Amino acid sequence: MNHLSTSLQVIKHEEAQGNVTSPSAVLECLQSDEFGAWFKHDYVGIRHRGDLFIMSIQLKNLTLSYERHPAVHHLTATIAQGEWLAIVDPNGAGKSTLLNAMAGLTNIHEGSIEGLCPNTVAYLPQQTQLDNSFPLTVFELVVMGLWAKIDFSKSLSRSSHKQCVDAIEVVGLQGFEHRMINTLSGGQLQRCLFARVLLQDQPVILLDEPFNAIDLKTLTDLTQVIKQWHQNNRTVIMVTHDLDYVKQHCPQTLLLSRECIGHGTTKDILTRENLKKVRQLSEAFDEGAHLCMQGAA
Repeated sequence: MNHLSTSLQVIKHEEAQGNVTSPSAVLECLQSDEFGAWFKHDYVGIRHRGDLFIMSIQLKNLTLSYERHPAVHHLTATIAQGEWLAIVDPNGAGKSTLLNAMAGLTNIHEGSIEGLCPNTVAYLPQQTQLDNSFPLTVFELVVMGLWAKIDFSKSLSRSSHKQCVDAIEVVGLQGFEHRMINTLSGGQLQRCLFARVLLQDQPVILLDEPFNAIDLKTLTDLTQVIKQWHQNNRTVIMVTHDLDYVKQHCPQTLLLSRECIGHGTTKDILTRENLKKVRQLSEAFDEGAHLCMQGAA
């Protein structure tokens, strides 16, 4: 039996046994002795370790490709601990490929990414990468955020169940716990995925186009979750094409057009001159070009 089937059986068994607790106030600290480290309050009442946070992320002469086409060329940048960074570029010009590389999902052709390891990253992919036809409920999808922290061969503890309930409440899906995910709207599914990221409780959060095709209320609510992550010194790196959103909310921006156009304070990077340069480079770029490898003959 695979881990997914086991986890679903565990959840259903616990519910059959009546081991479901009522959600407390969202901002209360959850009671749990499982993690054995010092915690402080997070937005959802879920706790994060005081030693959770890592040093800055270093992108060093990074070159990436997508489907054998060049996507990112010789990118060097430092992303500070606790930074809320938007990665912006024309569609298809490297931003999602870069995020996937940070998540360990894309091979690096040249250079390196330093300061990241798999157990410090929570990754939210684009909805188009998800198969929402799989027969899962909202609760069953959200509980997967605890995958690295609990043993699904054992019963789900009351405290773990409570963490899931509270995360669902924070993203505004209380009452949807037993809804199948294939019945959710785009905004509801995105709330569900944010709840799963909340439970992953990692110092680095990668968000790939988190606000595509969702309603304004969902965007507003989930932005508040991101703001609390940022206030709690988590590093948030999000890919988006929405320049108005970036200008309004994101303190830092990395502007790409396969190569780095600018990296720094958003108001200094998203200038008319830089955006014009991005458009010109995008129009002139040859997608059939070979990767530029420094030092190659």
